[in-house]
Amino acid sequence: MTTREIFAQFDSDPTFDALPAANGASDEAAAPAEDFRGRFTTAADARQYLRAGKATVTLVSKTTGARFTYRVNVPTNRETGEPATDGTLMVSVLTGPDNTGDYQWLGRVSREIFWVGRKNPKPGEIRKDAPCAKAFAWAWQMLLRNEIPEQLEIWHEGRCGRCGRKLTVPTSVAQGFGPECIHHVHGGLV
Repeated sequence: MTTREIFAQFDSDPTFDALPAANGASDEAAAPAEDFRGRFTTAADARQYLRAGKATVTLVSKTTGARFTYRVNVPTNRETGEPATDGTLMVSVLTGPDNTGDYQWLGRVSREIFWVGRKNPKPGEIRKDAPCAKAFAWAWQMLLRNEIPEQLEIWHEGRCGRCGRKLTVPTSVAQGFGPECIHHVHGGLV
């Protein structure tokens, strides 16, 4: 099944970009809110953000409007509490309405390969053939080839990919990193 077919299985959400009306006013009277998310335009920037430690990204099909939101974290050493340095990333997917807590384990990236699930799966875990798993696997492969296909958009939520703090300065939103974390990222520490 191709990614286009995966995204085609879902109806697009016409309210995805709609702004809420202020104080019960009509939609026309609502003041536009600032969008503090950033769209990645290069595969290198998207890869850098995903590898930074505390990334949340949404993959959007430009063809169907379907989307999946993922949280990608660097695991911590259980003994020291320090971030792992072996390049492993833990991936979870948003599965419910609470966009801060309704994430379910999806898999891990190790040695640049995305692995869905666990060695010993738990009941109810997301399977390899699930659309969200196929979409992330496909997008990850495209990013490794240094491509963002025309039908794919990759967005971050407006938080620093390294520390998770809210970004408010337009240049930071565009980069996906705050002013202090960008030095670590560009300094080769991430």
